[in-house]
Amino acid sequence: MKRIWAPWRMQYILQSDKGKGCILCDKPAEKKDRDNYILYRGKANFIMLNAYPYAPGHLMIAPYRHIANVTDADGKEAKEHIELIQLCVRLLSKEVNAASFNIGMNIGRVAGAGVEGHIHTHIVPRWNGDNNFMAVVSDTRVLSEGLDATYKKLKAGLDLII
Repeated sequence: MKRIWAPWRMQYILQSDKGKGCILCDKPAEKKDRDNYILYRGKANFIMLNAYPYAPGHLMIAPYRHIANVTDADGKEAKEHIELIQLCVRLLSKEVNAASFNIGMNIGRVAGAGVEGHIHTHIVPRWNGDNNFMAVVSDTRVLSEGLDATYKKLKAGLDLII
């Protein structure tokens, strides 16, 4: 039997059970955008790279305010959230040549929310043929680019768009 090592997963596994704080509240408050992969700060929402991505360039948009459901968002939060989704699609289309996107929210534990209690939208770039046997057969994802390289590329591209 062959083994494929994914040592980065252990950090996720160990942190997932801590139950202290909210990453989507804590990371923006630290004011360490580069270290926390925060690409953009809007007035009511921010954009960050997912540290455990499904694909290179997997972004998340979240409001600063800790709210559990889209129905709790006020008009300004909701409007800016949609505008940032549009910005992310433009950015990923240009900088990583994404052919398509998966965009969505998981609200609540039963729906699969990884950060329960703080809404956020995932924007996952997709390319023709990007889903190979690894994800299907071995529940393993092969990422072709590291987070630091993706951050630098998207941050530079974002600075040109805005």
